[in-house]
Amino acid sequence: MTDTWIDLIRHGEPEGGPRYRGHAIDDPLSEKGWAQMRSAVAGHDDWQRIITSPLRRCRDFATELATRRGLPVHVEHDLREVGFGAWEGKTKAELIAEDADGFHAFYRDPVNARPAGAEALDAFTRRVATSIDRIAVAYTGEHLLVVAHAGVLRTALAHAICAPPSCMYHINIKNAALLRLRCGTDGHALEELNNGTFSHTA
Repeated sequence: MTDTWIDLIRHGEPEGGPRYRGHAIDDPLSEKGWAQMRSAVAGHDDWQRIITSPLRRCRDFATELATRRGLPVHVEHDLREVGFGAWEGKTKAELIAEDADGFHAFYRDPVNARPAGAEALDAFTRRVATSIDRIAVAYTGEHLLVVAHAGVLRTALAHAICAPPSCMYHINIKNAALLRLRCGTDGHALEELNNGTFSHTA
């Protein structure tokens, strides 16, 4: 299998500012979020196609960039963010004020201490990892940009280094952060992680 290069970028800040957004909330990007995304991709012109989460905070930018660059764009439903259940739409401060013990339990054990109604973390990581594997094979040998969410980037990173889902929330993924994977016969390798911008493929 010829290597497939997959660059993943987290969406910029949505309207309404920082809060827990899973796949039940579809806020568009704020002006700040658009600026973050445009800055992060400036100067990168070696992608051959763009793949995006169906949610607006990803899809709107992916569509704009694809139009500007003359690239094909595909929506991948399984790259939507994890469902946060009862936490959807709430800020960190609100959640701590409501239930500090439950909030901190989640970060100690995100597999078992889920918010009420949240998507199971194992199920989420399976669907994202399966999607990444499928994309790598479907577009063998290409250089792709995937526009997605913090949870998706965490899963892609953990999948590449064979880390368990329980470690995911020890990985900080900022808005417009970039992650690069090289996918080949021997599996996926993490090539670069940047919470700013990164260099071109060698």
